[in-house]
Parts: sequence; structure tokens; C-alpha cells
Amino acid sequence: MVYLREQLDGVRVLPVLQVESEEQAVGLCRALQAGGLKGVEITLRTSAALAAISAVKKTLPDLMVAAGTVNSIRDMESVAAAGVDLAVSPGLTRLLSDCARELGMPFLPGVSTASEILGGLELGYTTFKFFPAETSGGVAALSAFGAPFQGVSFCPTGGINQENLADYLKLPNVICAGGSWMVPKDLLADRDWQAIESRARQLVEFLGQLPARES
Repeated sequence: MVYLREQLDGVRVLPVLQVESEEQAVGLCRALQAGGLKGVEITLRTSAALAAISAVKKTLPDLMVAAGTVNSIRDMESVAAAGVDLAVSPGLTRLLSDCARELGMPFLPGVSTASEILGGLELGYTTFKFFPAETSGGVAALSAFGAPFQGVSFCPTGGINQENLADYLKLPNVICAGGSWMVPKDLLADRDWQAIESRARQLVEFLGQLPARES
């Protein structure tokens, strides 16, 4: 899973987006990229998601686009056809894993317990989405996973915001963090791309000021 490590390490923060149209998705992602963010996750929670993913990939080819909420084989096949760089799921099953491998689709499966991590390791995964992060133990849980699961990396998502982001990113087993706090609903509804670009730029500046990860 070197691909996942390389892609997500450069991303650091992965905006998790729910979009209502292709136009909205392109405008939003263009603003986030202009602000300095390198990747996004567009969730399959709306009917416009797949078309939006295709539109963003065509318009912004240098942006890493992940598809979130990939919960079935049909979802996996659909996002592969849409041209995503990465499929993300809140969980992990053998069927999803087998489908991703057959399609050659980089896959970030979700886990929240030690048993689920062990199951993922048996399937060959070493990089996971830790979800829902805050309600599954947050920073303390990820820190505790470090010793028994050396060489395993996580992208925590769920309950992460500007206030606790640094606590997650300083952990040696956290490769990036996901969330939607940088895209407030009111700015998205108003299509205030300039304000969203400014928030993205402030976030990138914040990331640049963080101390090195713990070792």
C-alpha cells in the first residue's frame, strides 16, 4: 500500500465534502486547491456525487480526489468508472477488498478497533481510516495502537476540527486527518469560493507551523 502512504502523506488534511451538483463541486474543489490543499474526499451521500467526481477530475487533474462512503461492490465499481484516485469506506469487508484489488483501485478501509485492524492486516492493508475518530477514543486510542501495530498508519476522520487537529497530526502513526470544518455550510450554500479559498490558505499556513511528528 505504498501508493496510499505517498498520496495521503502529501495531503495532510483531507476535506470531506458532500456536494449537490457538478458546478458546486468544481467551484468548491477549485477554491480548496487554490488555497493550497492537495486532495479532497467527495462522499457518495448525494445523487450528484459520481458526476461531480468525474467533473472535478476532468477540471482539476492535479487534485487528488477520493470517493468516500464506498460501502458496496456497486459503489466501488462506480467510483472506479468515475476516475477517482482513491476509494474510502467507513469499514472493511473481504468482498470490498477483493473488488478493489480486481479493479486496481487504491482503497482506504475504515477501522475503529484492534480486531478490525488485525482483520485488515490479514487482507494486506497497513493504512486505514480511523472512524469515527473522536467517539472511538480519539488521540488516546491512536496513541495506544502505536505499540502493538507498528508500521500501521491512520487517517482519523469524525469529530476532528481546528482545535484538535494538531493533537492528531503530531502522532507518528497518523498520516493525515479528514474533516469538513474548513467548509462551513453557510459558505458552501452561498458558493462563497473566495472565503473558502481563504480558509484553506489559513489551514495550510497552520499546518506549516506545526511541530514535527512524534517519533
